[in-house]
Amino acid sequence: MQPSFKTLIILTLISVALLAPFAFSASYFPLLRDQAFDFHEFLRGDLYKQVTGYISLAFVLVEMVLTLRKRGRRLRPVKVSVPGTVKFWRRLHVFFGVVLLGVILIHTGGAVGQNFNGIFLWVFFGVTLSALVGVVAETGVLESAQQRFSLVPIGSDGAFSKALTGIPKSKLIQGMRGLWLSTHILFVSAFFILLGFHIFLVYNFQ
Repeated sequence: MQPSFKTLIILTLISVALLAPFAFSASYFPLLRDQAFDFHEFLRGDLYKQVTGYISLAFVLVEMVLTLRKRGRRLRPVKVSVPGTVKFWRRLHVFFGVVLLGVILIHTGGAVGQNFNGIFLWVFFGVTLSALVGVVAETGVLESAQQRFSLVPIGSDGAFSKALTGIPKSKLIQGMRGLWLSTHILFVSAFFILLGFHIFLVYNFQ
């Protein structure tokens, strides 16, 4: 239902690289201001913030659509068929989540911000990391279990192979999914509340 474990590890490393500037922004932003003042002001300018903000919002909306699509084969109550398998849309949801992290890096310039903006950004980090860590852990356990099954001899009639494919997910997988998915949904709910406040503040105090 999601990318392979190796692919997810690569996405995790990319995410860590995208998060690194936020950890060092307090050091490099003053240096950027002293060495390249015009570029520093451009990154903090209204035009740059508006353009990258709209792009970020577009990616958030795409993620919302992908979430709705991967919940079922049809959008209800409209009853409109959407092409593509659930597996495809779930993979796309994971990839776009990492891309959104890069877009937010461009929008903020790597600055964590203070007060409301800082809280808003940390909640977004929670949205991204709760999903990525959860999917990586779940996929790792699933793939390791499948490898153990593949080592078991299979009869010529293939009956044992069919039996294995019908084995339900272990309680470990169900527990992991319940934990990370609940945490992810909690962060997503908080994120959309803060997003509404963020848009309100931007248009009323710009």
